[in-house]
Amino acid sequence: MQLKKVKFYMQRNNDLFFIVKSWIRKAENDLKNASNTIKMKDDCPTDTICFHAQQCVEKYLKALLVLHGIDFPKTPEIKKLISLLSIPGRLDFSQEEQIKLSYYATVTRYPGDYDEMTLAEAEQAVKIAKRVRNQIRKLLPKEVLKKV
Repeated sequence: MQLKKVKFYMQRNNDLFFIVKSWIRKAENDLKNASNTIKMKDDCPTDTICFHAQQCVEKYLKALLVLHGIDFPKTPEIKKLISLLSIPGRLDFSQEEQIKLSYYATVTRYPGDYDEMTLAEAEQAVKIAKRVRNQIRKLLPKEVLKKV
């Protein structure tokens, strides 16, 4: 490869990795919010925890989509984002879990007529987010995960 092409290639990767890292940082902040807030136990805002758990997964999926150069819509629907990726068998993430997390981002984000999430549901949402996060991190290049 010519030197000019190598420099362009390296610059392109650096830009791409910067964007992917930006998504990962936001996802990690959502997970920190959910994980720390759940420690409040009976006094915690379960809807907020569930929302941040969903946001963590959504943002990790979007980081993966960016890495692969796949355009995606502005949507919190986990199932829709996963359908854009060609990794269906690589994520241990049931359809039921995908629908449930998407519900937390769309329905419970604002006031409305829905049942309050229980502490057990919030704990489960965080557990799912951590599991999916770990699976997606295994699909990302190590360079992207450094100093996030």
